[in-house]
Amino acid sequence: MTTEGALTGLRVIDLSRVLAGPLCTQTLGDLGAEVIKVERPGEGDDTRNWGPPYAGPLSAYFVGVNRNKRSLTLDLSRDEGRVVLDRLMRGGDVLVDNFKQGTLDRWGFDDKWFEANAPGMIRCSITGYGSSGPKAATPGYDFILQAETGLMAITGEVDGTPMKLGVAIVDICTGMQAAIAILAALEARRRTGKGQRCDVNLHDTGLHILANVAANHLVSGEEPGRYGNGHPNIVPYRTHGAADGDLALAVGNDRQFQALAGVVGHPEWAEDPRFATNPERVRHREVVDQMVGEVIAAKTRAEWVAIFDGAGIPSGSINRVSEALTSPQTVARDMVLEMEHPAAGTFRTLGLPIEMSATPPSVRLLPPTLGSDNDAVLGELGFSAEEIAGLRAAGVV
Repeated sequence: MTTEGALTGLRVIDLSRVLAGPLCTQTLGDLGAEVIKVERPGEGDDTRNWGPPYAGPLSAYFVGVNRNKRSLTLDLSRDEGRVVLDRLMRGGDVLVDNFKQGTLDRWGFDDKWFEANAPGMIRCSITGYGSSGPKAATPGYDFILQAETGLMAITGEVDGTPMKLGVAIVDICTGMQAAIAILAALEARRRTGKGQRCDVNLHDTGLHILANVAANHLVSGEEPGRYGNGHPNIVPYRTHGAADGDLALAVGNDRQFQALAGVVGHPEWAEDPRFATNPERVRHREVVDQMVGEVIAAKTRAEWVAIFDGAGIPSGSINRVSEALTSPQTVARDMVLEMEHPAAGTFRTLGLPIEMSATPPSVRLLPPTLGSDNDAVLGELGFSAEEIAGLRAAGVV
């Protein structure tokens, strides 16, 4: 199998930290790009210290979004550090940062600099609130953006308090949007030969995640509520307690409801005008959920999943994370990989969620220790051994 990925030959300069930016650049690295992660000397990405747990000197958090990268430490607050960055960017294809608005401009890397020195560069800035609006200068945090964009208001039990999702979903989706924007800009560059700026932010992504819920409100004017594990537009579509644990049931259309009524021993449900169509089931949500729940409580999760699978009804056991990561499907898909790291030893990490037949993604580089690639990268940029030693002695790298 070829070791070349779809983005082989592209150099990505990663000035980002924490989650959204690193996830974006890891995705590009998985797809074959060379990623150089620029970090602060002596400190590095904040997430290097976000533990326990740790794999040797590396936090699990850092390991999760920083494979397929090389680490270059660089003090960008100093002129000497910005000289190195200048040389690095002249040979780059993509630049990703999550600095405050205007940081690169203040360092001298404004639009004019890029037009003169790196006209083909794709520049992606990831911020909290974008480049305009009253909060443009405000830093963004996933938890706060889940609150501000309405995501928490629609998450949680019906009569409970608003809840955030169990992962930093706004950060994660913003990283994915950034990767999409970069890939689109690269395609545009292929046609035009010109680079461009891409601005992606947590606020707009948070609103985008509202999807059908936002559409419901914008069409109806009604304030969306919380449905616990239910669905605002489809019934029955929620969790139910089986004899040995919880089960997720997703009946998406009238045909599936007719099948459900048959396999649970109540074919009359499908003939009842209150339940025959999805709009009527939504109107009679509490009745439907109660009668379905009473039936499901009589058998185990495995029994129901087998019955529902046979009838073409979507369902699944609610797995703990440990169960999800060891399920037969996860094992078959190689979605957990075992790595041997020179500093961290043996550890496990998530696999690659994309398959490509001709240019498959791959793990070529393990998550780097801080500054592990300083000499190699600086040498590639043309710095002599003496110059590198001087930069190190001065604390620039």
